[in-house]
Amino acid sequence: MQPTLEPGDWLLVDPKAYATAPPIVGDLVLVPDPRAPSRLLVKRVAEIHDEGRELFVTGDRHVASTDSRAFGSVPTSTVRGHPWFRYWPPRRIGGVE
Repeated sequence: MQPTLEPGDWLLVDPKAYATAPPIVGDLVLVPDPRAPSRLLVKRVAEIHDEGRELFVTGDRHVASTDSRAFGSVPTSTVRGHPWFRYWPPRRIGGVE
């Protein structure tokens, strides 16, 4: 997700961010990796398919990202939340978009 996120960034995630409205194009989302569901990924919503039931997610660094181009769209129902704040490392503390 470089340059938005760097290896070692620690994030706060709002698990209820999409309780009343689904993600929109451009949002950062936390989703399980379809290839290894216990692994969580932070990706950006690039497209919304099937009347909002599927999200095509990508990394911000397209040439080096494993994302929906490799594993396909992810169900909107699997979104775990919205990453919104980086709290580590101290030099990078602040909101993420």
